[in-house]
Amino acid sequence: MNPVMTVEDLNRFLDTDFPEVHTDGRVFEVVSVGPGTAVMRFDPLPRHLRPGATVSGPALFALADVTAYVTLVSHIGPVALAVTTNLNINFLRKPEPKPLECRCRILKLGKRLAVLDAEISAAGDTDIVAHATATYSIPPK
Repeated sequence: MNPVMTVEDLNRFLDTDFPEVHTDGRVFEVVSVGPGTAVMRFDPLPRHLRPGATVSGPALFALADVTAYVTLVSHIGPVALAVTTNLNINFLRKPEPKPLECRCRILKLGKRLAVLDAEISAAGDTDIVAHATATYSIPPK
């Protein structure tokens, strides 16, 4: 399954259809797409941090959710009304307050539902700090 949208298409789609994702500056950026996959970068701001010099759980959850959504639409086209029906996340390690990457892959892409798997790690590192699975509802055409 090959993507139908490029990195540039996806970043532009987020800018135009979901400008609230950049309310206080660009923190999310699509960096790559491939067959059944996508990768996003997250540059946390001070508001995304918690005491103890760590990135907050809600920020990691948002990164997993946005990356899963981007992975899905990169393969089905710019469907703004595809929505999360479930997202389960496991926090595995303390993420340092530095750029993170989320690598996501499509496990199943049906007509009405998609199931995706996401792994978050520090940019350039292989140690996973969080793992998530997401299910999205795809609206009828």
